[in-house]
Amino acid sequence: MDAFKTFRGVVATLERANVDTDQIIPKQFLKSIERTGFGPALFFDWRYLPDGQPDPAFELNAPERAGASVLVTGNNFGCGSSREHAVWAVQQYGFKAVIAPWRGEGDKRIPGFADIFKNNSYGNGLLVIELASADVDWIFSAAKGRKLEATVDLAAQTVIVHADPDRVFPFEITPDVKEKLLSGLDAIGLTLTHEADITAFEAKHDVQMV
Repeated sequence: MDAFKTFRGVVATLERANVDTDQIIPKQFLKSIERTGFGPALFFDWRYLPDGQPDPAFELNAPERAGASVLVTGNNFGCGSSREHAVWAVQQYGFKAVIAPWRGEGDKRIPGFADIFKNNSYGNGLLVIELASADVDWIFSAAKGRKLEATVDLAAQTVIVHADPDRVFPFEITPDVKEKLLSGLDAIGLTLTHEADITAFEAKHDVQMV
């Protein structure tokens, strides 16, 4: 996968909680054995009218959201069934980062992302960022009826929303995941960085299979 680079892009907002994977990429699009071509199917049931035309009432179809690369949405994004296609659809639409809030505290805390979606995102180079609910609500408000841009800097662990004035939102990410994204290493790529050690180990432990 490609290494994650700092970028500035248009913000698209989707003020909906508990967006499940069947809404992200409906089941009829899971038949393909290829890993490409899923972008047009992202949020298919919401994006299009029955006649196939874009629904003007859907948030992402607003003119000020054209070319968006940062998606800001509600909590528990990516819940439901596990399907890597959901991450591919988000990426192939053009999003490089997704921001969602956590809500509640302690045992009642609801995360920004479902665990399986989060892990699939990291494995495919999609950055998912959790912010406090108040911060995400501020972004929703700032984006209403206007084109809004943000700079996502993984190395500095910040999202800078270019409003008037700019506002900086720090975020947390585990060091190992951060390094994998910055280096562009998925699980296989990370393993291959130890290829010489693996080869040396195998040479010393030449076990014959019976």
